[in-house]
Amino acid sequence: MIYVVIAFLWTALGMYIIFGGADFGAGIVELFSKKDYRERSQTIMYKSIGPIWEANHMWLIIAIVILFVGFPKIYADLSNYLHIPLVIMLLGIIARGTSFTFRNYDVIKDRWHKLYTYIFTFSSLITPLFLGIIAAATVSGSIDTESKDFLTAYIYSWLTWFNISVGIFTVSICGFLASIYTIYTVDDRDEAKFLRIRANKFTYAIFITGGLVFLISFWKNVPLIDWIFSHWIGYLSVSLATISIIFLTQALKREQDILIRILAGFIVLMILFSVSYSHFPNLLLFKNGTTLSLLDSNHSQRTIELLGWALLLGSVFILPFLFYLIYSFNKKTFLK
Repeated sequence: MIYVVIAFLWTALGMYIIFGGADFGAGIVELFSKKDYRERSQTIMYKSIGPIWEANHMWLIIAIVILFVGFPKIYADLSNYLHIPLVIMLLGIIARGTSFTFRNYDVIKDRWHKLYTYIFTFSSLITPLFLGIIAAATVSGSIDTESKDFLTAYIYSWLTWFNISVGIFTVSICGFLASIYTIYTVDDRDEAKFLRIRANKFTYAIFITGGLVFLISFWKNVPLIDWIFSHWIGYLSVSLATISIIFLTQALKREQDILIRILAGFIVLMILFSVSYSHFPNLLLFKNGTTLSLLDSNHSQRTIELLGWALLLGSVFILPFLFYLIYSFNKKTFLK
């Protein structure tokens, strides 16, 4: 049953990156749009994420509950050493949600509307930035469990050049996903063309920021290349992601909107898999070389069994309705 729980954990994290990433990316696309196109971008993104933006955080809640119940030691160390970026990320989620609601449902369009827009766009940038920083900190060996001072324990545990570069890369992924996943929801050719141009630009941003991650990992002696290319699985994952990007560019030109959604999600999952598979089952890698494993740091067998059955039964009742909700609100009327 432990592998069932781990499978749900990785599925929840992967789905949060894809769906939650596209959600955050809506504000990122709006933030980086030219002034003349910003209002159009705001309208498009509202139509796309408005009805379901809150449901995307379900994946994050599932991941947190699994860690809290099934892997308390891992949850405690994450909450302890990374509490500052975690708090910033959660505040970003709250600020983004409230500003989105006030901006789109406030009857009076006044100067407050502009403030809500600033809060929404910049919190949409900050939240995935710190999500990427947190993810990188768990495996980069920056957490020092033997630290004796506040800065080393709670600041330098996440504030490193490598972790920041991964955060920037995560922002690029979110903008890319938002551009891709909203194309299918619009019913105007000009809007679809606008989003395809944004998707191409964020594709270039992924290449640039991804290259930055590799350069900084080499500079700071983070064995990223070894993580990815130490096994044939890494080569296969990178190859599949590269081939998918080629097909994606062609699908964008041919306006194959369903295909580009599938390819975009697959590319992101391959990127995540290529980095994380070499660490399995270790979830936390510390500076002194010690690790916390999902197989060794879990709760009692009875707790894991109950958690596994709860996840299996819950998925039967919840997931079909969730995906139907996403389908219903993203169903496009026409794009001819």
